[in-house]
Amino acid sequence: MNNFEFCNPAKIIFGKGTENQVGKLVKKCGGSKILLHYGGSSIKKNGLYDSVVKSLKDSGLFFLELGGVQPNPRLSLVRKGIELCKENDIDFILAVGGGSVIDSAKGIAAAMKNEKDIWDYYMFHPDEVIDALPIGVVLTIPAAGSETSDGSVITNEDGNYKRHIGSNCLIPKFAILNPEVTFTLPEYQTACGASDILAHLMERYFTQVSNVDLTDRLIEASIRSILFNAPLALKDPQNYDIRAEIMWAGTLAHNNLLDTGRVGDWASHEIEHELSGIYDIAHGAGLSIVFPAWMKYVYRENIDKFVQFAIRVFDVDYSFDNKERIVIEMINRLEKWYKEMGLPTRLSDAGINDDKLVEMSKKALEGRLSLGNFKKLQSADVHEILKLAL
Repeated sequence: MNNFEFCNPAKIIFGKGTENQVGKLVKKCGGSKILLHYGGSSIKKNGLYDSVVKSLKDSGLFFLELGGVQPNPRLSLVRKGIELCKENDIDFILAVGGGSVIDSAKGIAAAMKNEKDIWDYYMFHPDEVIDALPIGVVLTIPAAGSETSDGSVITNEDGNYKRHIGSNCLIPKFAILNPEVTFTLPEYQTACGASDILAHLMERYFTQVSNVDLTDRLIEASIRSILFNAPLALKDPQNYDIRAEIMWAGTLAHNNLLDTGRVGDWASHEIEHELSGIYDIAHGAGLSIVFPAWMKYVYRENIDKFVQFAIRVFDVDYSFDNKERIVIEMINRLEKWYKEMGLPTRLSDAGINDDKLVEMSKKALEGRLSLGNFKKLQSADVHEILKLAL
């Protein structure tokens, strides 16, 4: 186990009706002029928007609105938010939505407190963000984990680059998690969210650091919970207890607790960013395509880790006559789960052919020496993984 420091100051307010506390929470964090940031019309249809606005007004808070965040959030809207904040002396950003809304809010918040153009940080200096406006979150989609994470991912429409920044100053001050607001999520969105959570856990699991059994077992338990509960949510979408399990798992998967003492991989995420950056597919759907292909390409780098995962998570037993067969059976079971959730496992399932494989392989390494940590990948490796995903 490696040395580590862990601190996540985000306050979690979990449960029914908790969105009604948002005004008091913003005020307690020192917010007085708020940018209310959200996506489309879903929060207005389910009543969440009205509850949030009422709470802000009851607390006597001034706020401006900026909606229109899209999946794979766009740099252009981040720039619009920056101008709004500058023109109106905004001192707090409230994100009401899923990971795309939160990531967009973080981009705006970071731009207000750092000298360089915000895209320079995403493209070239992802670890150099030193300060940001405070952020609060009302979560609507359990998936990205951005509600308590230190990261943000944005897509630049100019060139279709999708890149990230990361800094403790981007961790939201609070996150309101009410599973009730997820009852009306479409099935595909629920499935994509579960895939994203699963990927965050697997990115952390596949490490070359030894003697991390505690976090191994925490990750395994979290993965098993998603594998069990996500299909149930498709069958019984208004079951509070099922939705609560998924929502809490999504937060724990990405708040850095499960990073402690280990080094995760993250190549699958970076490769997927090329897919969703160019083809604008859902992030979770891209991950269900990339992750099995990545596994097939790298498992020999530490086959014992994959065997452990296969046995503990997917209940593959020793009746298979060698380690490779155990791993392949695990990958087959993972792909079967994705398919049962209605997710793609091949590029062709998403209508993507081999036209841009070389382009994506090259772009993935722009500004980087390599991708991943379980196995250090170059453009040629990315190209082979994408070919396995066809």
